[in-house]
Amino acid sequence: MSGFDGWLPQATRYDSPNFDARPGPVPADITLLVVHNISLPGGQFGGPHVSDLLTGRMDYNADPSFADLRGLKVSSHFFIRRDGRVMQYVSANDRAWHAGRSCFRGREKCNDFSIGVELEGSDFVAFEAAQYAALADLTVALRRHYPLTDIQGHEHIAPGRKTDPGPLFDWECYQNLLKKEAMLVAASAELGLLIGLP
Repeated sequence: MSGFDGWLPQATRYDSPNFDARPGPVPADITLLVVHNISLPGGQFGGPHVSDLLTGRMDYNADPSFADLRGLKVSSHFFIRRDGRVMQYVSANDRAWHAGRSCFRGREKCNDFSIGVELEGSDFVAFEAAQYAALADLTVALRRHYPLTDIQGHEHIAPGRKTDPGPLFDWECYQNLLKKEAMLVAASAELGLLIGLP
């Protein structure tokens, strides 16, 4: 695992200034994958605004709904478009600012030990098959470099504050794809992932 810089070659790279160093040892402390959804404006897909937000280049006057985002400094390691294209904004070795106030298994500040993946979507629209496939591929690729033991939705680590990836995210579909992907690279038992179902 040593020597990996945290950038995956299969993802298109867009560097974000919104990150800092992880407090724990890398890669040993990176054990959690967090799944989110995002769309800007809400429910609209395909535009540049998510990337602009994650890279600190947001035009807050582009839409009235963006006013509440003014001054917000956020990022995610990865963003998966509706067609399955994967973008990366922060090295997975570094801490992206995606989870906010959060707690998992008694440990707060999930950004410290997690990798964040944003899916282009909302709580009210089903996700695309290409997104599930890309997420499964990404998860398996990350597992080659990090000891990921758990996968959770943002709603699971920040209950009452966040709802994503939402009720239309198909955890069973994702889990089944993960198993298939794992069989291509190793025995499924070696993956050892515990997926947090709602």
